[in-house]
Amino acid sequence: MTTDVDVAIFGTGFSGLCMAIQLLKEGRRSFVVLEQADDVGGTWRENHYPGCACDVPSHLYSFSFEPNPRWSRTYAPQPEILAYLKRCADKYGVRPHIRFGSKVEGAELDEARALWRVRLAGGATINARHLVLGIGALSRPSTPDLPGLERFGGRTFHSATWDHGYDLTGKHVAVIGTGASAIQFVPRIVPSVKQIHLFQRTAPWVLPKLDREIADGVQALFRLLPQAQRIYRSALWGLLEASSVGFVVKPELMKAVATLGRRHIERQIRDPALRDAVTPRFTPGCKRILLANDYYSALDREHVEVVTDRIAEVVPDGIVSADGTLRKVDAIIFGTGFRVTERPWPMDIRGRGGVDLNEAWKDGVEAYRGTTVAGFPNVYHLMGPNTGLGNNSMVFMIEAQVDYVLRCMRTIDRRNARLADVRPAAQASYNAALQTRLARSVWGTGCQSWYLDENGKNSTLWPGFTSEFWLKTRSMPPSEHVFDPPPASASALDAAQ
Repeated sequence: MTTDVDVAIFGTGFSGLCMAIQLLKEGRRSFVVLEQADDVGGTWRENHYPGCACDVPSHLYSFSFEPNPRWSRTYAPQPEILAYLKRCADKYGVRPHIRFGSKVEGAELDEARALWRVRLAGGATINARHLVLGIGALSRPSTPDLPGLERFGGRTFHSATWDHGYDLTGKHVAVIGTGASAIQFVPRIVPSVKQIHLFQRTAPWVLPKLDREIADGVQALFRLLPQAQRIYRSALWGLLEASSVGFVVKPELMKAVATLGRRHIERQIRDPALRDAVTPRFTPGCKRILLANDYYSALDREHVEVVTDRIAEVVPDGIVSADGTLRKVDAIIFGTGFRVTERPWPMDIRGRGGVDLNEAWKDGVEAYRGTTVAGFPNVYHLMGPNTGLGNNSMVFMIEAQVDYVLRCMRTIDRRNARLADVRPAAQASYNAALQTRLARSVWGTGCQSWYLDENGKNSTLWPGFTSEFWLKTRSMPPSEHVFDPPPASASALDAAQ
């Protein structure tokens, strides 16, 4: 079965839903949203481990056009965010356009017809003029390749695929990784397990989380006076935007953050040796700064051990560290994050001349304005390369990108073109400037993080203020694109941009 549409959207997280909603607002109804699961939600559907919550303030981590006055906490827990996304899908009429249970196997450009042919598992095909990839950066769990893991006789699972049917009560548990998910679920499981061995490769900076319940009176105020909530949201954005100075302009300012982080450790951990083990040795912000009020106190328990020796191998009944110590465990939980910069791309995307996206990215992942890639016309990556943030809301970036995608579509229509492809030179110039700025940022101060690929290239983060990115997405420069077919009067159209 083949379906013809103007736009095919992959995914139903914040990115995919935002794109679908804005298409409907523009009166563009010839689109389909392809979702391999049975409901919307993306990352917030897949991640449901104990303690899962956002580390961006709730009122900022939501669509600007759909404020939610009923957030219960300053930082929303996973169930509330998922419920919010479901309400958005219902309210804006997106569900009739969604094909649940549709796993995309790949897509290839039919240059003669100027269409993308999308292949689905099961044999169905979608022909689309535009592709919008909203699968997100945090969609592929990363599990380390540990020697002997296949021989382990206990239970293993990743935080992103949490096994709620496995009772951890009274168990000896190994937790591998100390990233954003681990600092949330470790305090939740500490009270019930018999023993936790937390394997830490690099200690993260963990700061206090100013999280509290939002009073009923405040929720009522935001319901009755939506403008008050908009002002509050703007204030939150401005505060986080100002903090970008330490990330991208003057990394030396992050010394104050280090002082705050060390005091947080001192207040919650009594043992000097443990304090030293969990104190980072890099500039705050170089790796993701984490927020938690109960992580360090959870480590300061008799039945919790922080292991800093590397893992030598996994044996049937436990884990052997580099010093030869065997720690017998019943379960191994991976809090090792996601494959953000790793290739191959999770699906087969072939552009001009049949070139695979992985081949186009053989020297490193990159895009123009984080959205389009040379050789892949009419394809848009939401939350694409170098759009990630270390200190503000990705929803802001998503909305800016969706606005840019709509501008691209309008420009193509206005020029009576079928395809628009960014020029390789424009893409190269854009990314060269990004990498120069990244080298001067806090992310260029020398640590190893998931922001970097195997060659040390930062293809993840935006090295500036979010307002800068918003300004860059306010127009589509025709001179930096090739249109097929070229417009009859390009000069007049360019002048009208």
